[in-house]
Amino acid sequence: MRVLVVEDDTNLNRQLKDALTEAGYAVDVAFDGEEGHFLGDTEPYDTIILDIGLPQMDGLSVLEEWRRAGKTTPVLLLTARDRWSDKVQGIDAGADDYVAKPFHMEEVLARVRALVRRAAGHASNEIVCGPVRLDARSGKVTVDGQSVKLTSHELRLLSYLMHHKGKVISRTELTEHLYDQDFDRDSNTIEVFVGRLRKKLPEDCIQTVRGLGYQIVGD
Repeated sequence: MRVLVVEDDTNLNRQLKDALTEAGYAVDVAFDGEEGHFLGDTEPYDTIILDIGLPQMDGLSVLEEWRRAGKTTPVLLLTARDRWSDKVQGIDAGADDYVAKPFHMEEVLARVRALVRRAAGHASNEIVCGPVRLDARSGKVTVDGQSVKLTSHELRLLSYLMHHKGKVISRTELTEHLYDQDFDRDSNTIEVFVGRLRKKLPEDCIQTVRGLGYQIVGD
């Protein structure tokens, strides 16, 4: 999953990026509203963390512009604890959730997981595809109850496919959601990771739809 962090506080921006990266997300960052608006408008993120008090363009204006343009990416708003009016305005502007500063990083991670989960139509952190189970909170994958060890990129790929199980996902979409904007993207690497995953998962779990992409199946 790919996340955008728009926060002008350098230290907090770095802390958020580090925590999200460690949790397995591909993370892009912006330090002002104009840059954040541009990235959110042009890149396909799974979730955006957006501070209200930004230079150049405030967070609420950024959010309103995205929603007017039809962008439905889930947005977690960062607000000041004593500004309840910001929370109300943020929700009315199209935010999906908010967290007040100062906050515990675990709370932010939990809210991001929830936004990603709900956007994909899942009610639980555990996603099941036949004998394959993914705990989105811990990143643990099991097959028939047995733990399967995956690399970070294999886990990202499997997580995206499982969150969108039943849907055919193109190589381009996988590449856009697995890597941040600074990564030297090569869609051929997707084939390599799919090949590695297939050796660790049940046969035909990940299917190739010729000319379109990949699909993970299972009840």
